[in-house]
This record gives sequence, structure tokens and C-alpha cells, in this order.
Amino acid sequence: MCCTFEGCAAPVAVLLKHLSCWFRHINHLLVAFTFCLTATPSFAEELVAAVARIPLSLPFYVAEEQGYFVAEGLKLRIEDCSVGRVCLKRLLDGEVPIATVADTPIVLSSFSSQAFFILATISSASNDNKLLARKSAGIASPEDLSGKRIGTITGTGAQYFLDSFLLLNGIDRRDVTVISVAPDRAATAIQKREVDALAVFEPSAYMAATALGEDGKILLSARINRTNFNVAIDRRIAGPRDADLGKMLRALARANRFIHEQPLRAQVVLRTRLKLDQNFVDWIWKDYEYALSLDQSLIAVLESQARWAAREGYADGASLPNYLDYIHPVPLARALASAVTIVK
Repeated sequence: MCCTFEGCAAPVAVLLKHLSCWFRHINHLLVAFTFCLTATPSFAEELVAAVARIPLSLPFYVAEEQGYFVAEGLKLRIEDCSVGRVCLKRLLDGEVPIATVADTPIVLSSFSSQAFFILATISSASNDNKLLARKSAGIASPEDLSGKRIGTITGTGAQYFLDSFLLLNGIDRRDVTVISVAPDRAATAIQKREVDALAVFEPSAYMAATALGEDGKILLSARINRTNFNVAIDRRIAGPRDADLGKMLRALARANRFIHEQPLRAQVVLRTRLKLDQNFVDWIWKDYEYALSLDQSLIAVLESQARWAAREGYADGASLPNYLDYIHPVPLARALASAVTIVK
């Protein structure tokens, strides 16, 4: 039997009230679901950068200490590693999406892998690699290196520096014994006379020179090579994370300005991070330049080192790569257009 409209008014009102409540809940769920689909991942997804514990990494340390990454709306976590070669290996192994690395490990890896891009050069040094000898080993000049044991950090710019040093001084590489040393053991190796000389970069060179004292001698290199220190990324994040990579580069650009404008405060950050003293900072500071770039000289350096690697048998027969294919300029072009002069 049908009820009259008057008799049904109360139940209908209750039903409409419940339906209205349900629709509000559904609307809230739809809004939340839409936000999840469209939200920018940079605020939710953390980026991890493997950063070498060397002076060339100072822009990362300053950006973190000054809160520049956070100010750009970026979650970025720094994980220390001993040298750029190790940082790049962690990237290639899929452990991190970002790594800091100098030219030589990039070249040596490029013969077997296309899994990474170079995002930017963040710093450079004119005298980062040094050849330190023991006077007590009878070494007073480059000519005295023949027949001696020379320690170096293999697979890095220090190895390329050593080979270049020997070549320019007319010393056959077969006339020396090259011994691989770890960065944190370089000073111990020469102090304990396991090697007669060292070809290493900072801060290993400073630590070894300090350990030897008066028995140490720096053999002048005429600044054979300039070290470029770069940011490499996993190719898979190029494009999808370009916005976040741009934020990272803007933070690093701010850090570089801080280093230029407040060098004493920047030096405190460097000393604290590397756990070294002001004598070390004074030893290296004038040789370092902190600036973002992607220019043609980087390609020239990579090509030169690739020819060296092929000549010395490090390329395993692979053809020389086209290093323009290893450059991802978009984030830097958007963050700091004047820094990109490379021609692709």
C-alpha cells in the first residue's frame, strides 16, 4: 500500500540527508585521488646523491648546511663516498640516482655503459692532483722516478695525471711500478715506505705531505691537467625528474655564490665536513673554482682522456664514445641558461 506524501516526508528527508553525506565522502575521495595523480613527485620522493669526500664537493656541503635544497622545495639526501669513482659505481649499480664524479671515471665507464648522463660541472681545480715523492727514496726530480714504486688511486684522475706526468717528463711507464692505493691509505703507504712516490688528489696529497714532513717533496707538474668535477645522473630520471634536478642545480648555484661572497664561512664548512684543519684549506684554496657550467671544453677533456684510455688498453677494444650523447643540458639550461655553452 502506498503511503501519502505527508506520511513519507520524514523518511525521505532522512534518506536525502544520508545520500548527501555519502556524496560528500565520495567527492573527498575523488579530490584526494586526483591530487595523488597530479601532485609533483619532488615533494614526496627523496633524491639521494652519492658525494665524494673531497674539496671539489663543497657546493653540495654548503647547499645542505645553508638549507638551499630545502628552500628550493627539494628533498635531497647526501651519502658520502670516498672518491668519485666509487660514487659513479653506486649510480651504475642502481643504488643512487645522482653521483659526483671527475672526468676520468666518466671516461672509463663510458666504454661499457650508457646508463648515465652528465648534468653539469659544479667545480674545477687547476692543481688538485699532485706527485709527492720521498727524498729518502732518492727522488729529487722527475728523472729520479725511473725504477721507483709509485702509488696512485687507480681508475681516477690521479691515474691519468700520473701517466701524463711520466709522458711529459720522458719516462717510460714500464720503467716504474704503479701500485694501487686507497685514498685513506695513501699517507700510510708512503710513510711506511710501501711506495716511493704518490700521484694522488686532495685531501690525500695534503695528508701524505703532512705525514712525511721534511722528507716529502712535491714534483712540479706544470699543471698538466685541469680537473672538472661533475654531477652525473641515472638516465632513467632524465626527463621525469628534470624539475627536481633544476631545483638541485639552483641550490648549487646559490652555494657557489655563497662560496665566492663568504669564503671564510665556506672554509669552515669544508673543514668541518672533511675533518681537516685550516692549514689544509690554505694549502688548496687558491687552486679551486666553484661554478656551474656545461661547455665545450668538457667534451674536449673527455675526448682527450678517452684517447689515452684506448691507447693504454683501458677501453677493452671499444670504440671512442660520442660524449655529446652523455650530456643532459635541459635542467641546467632552465636553472641557469648562461652556464650552458655546449653545442649539441
